[in-house]
Amino acid sequence: MQEPQILSVFHDATAAPVKNAVPPPVVLVFDACHVGVVLRAVLFVQAVMAVAAMFGAVNVLDWFTRLSLATGAALPATLFWLIVACVFKKVLARLPHPLQQAAGIALGALAGLYGCAMLAWSGLQQPAPWWGSAFAGAMLAAVLVAALVLRAKGKAPAATTARLAELQARIRPHFLFNTLNSAIALVRAEPGKAERLLEDLSDLFRHALMEQGESVTLAQEIALAKAYLAIEQVRFGERLRIVWALDEAAGAARLPPLLLQPLVENAVKHGVEPSTSGADIRVSTERRGSRVVIKVSNTAPAADSARGNGLALANVSERLSLLHDVQAQFQSGLKDGVYRVRIEVPA
Repeated sequence: MQEPQILSVFHDATAAPVKNAVPPPVVLVFDACHVGVVLRAVLFVQAVMAVAAMFGAVNVLDWFTRLSLATGAALPATLFWLIVACVFKKVLARLPHPLQQAAGIALGALAGLYGCAMLAWSGLQQPAPWWGSAFAGAMLAAVLVAALVLRAKGKAPAATTARLAELQARIRPHFLFNTLNSAIALVRAEPGKAERLLEDLSDLFRHALMEQGESVTLAQEIALAKAYLAIEQVRFGERLRIVWALDEAAGAARLPPLLLQPLVENAVKHGVEPSTSGADIRVSTERRGSRVVIKVSNTAPAADSARGNGLALANVSERLSLLHDVQAQFQSGLKDGVYRVRIEVPA
């Protein structure tokens, strides 16, 4: 008799470890391709130039003239740094972290020289401050690199917290025992359904235990959510009514791993469990031009006014912000007896 697939997750526990089975994750400190990073970098450099122009200015007009002159050099230099850092980010990511940061500072010095060359070419600044521009570019680049490093490191705690929370939910005795009891009840009457139930449970364990990258596709997250809801469907039966409205063109959108499953779990916990008549859960995806919209909604009992402490929703919002910055949108709320979560990410 073939062993149940649910045990396959634990078979490798005594096996010899595989060397280099999962490559260590790359922390890319030069991810300057996000719109939010570009905007913040430009505003930061412009603010520094505005303050620097105050030194020596005798009046507002003189300050504005100095600021215009500084902007003529600083803005092209900043855009030069961002464009080069974005184009060569994969090359720089192969370097050790100290070399990545050193390359960023050196690139800042080169960008400063580029800005100074713009001034010299226009004839607005004579003589051209080559050394000062190089050192100023290097110092500003060092601040930008430090900010990007902190932003990259900020992704790790959020992803780790989500993975640990997911694993804890999956091995929670209440969930596990209910699933196994449902499988036992189906073994004789419907062995095929019992086998599929255990396979879905095995997939959830395997997904929670495996090492994840920085992002996964929306199609992968949908598959995991379907596996989870298939298990709960056996448990709740007709009380759990699910509607899928999926756009295949949206499946390639990138999401942080283990993002969608907590949302459908919340829908089951707050919609189906407290209601004797169950709840309607709807999951929809739609591509709208260069954007992808994801919606998860569930009917909520009238007495269910408390929605928990919101840790899962806060985690989802934070991880979306870390991955897509200002390009991601997250909204949630209860309206007319339906709790809705709306996510918008780049396609």
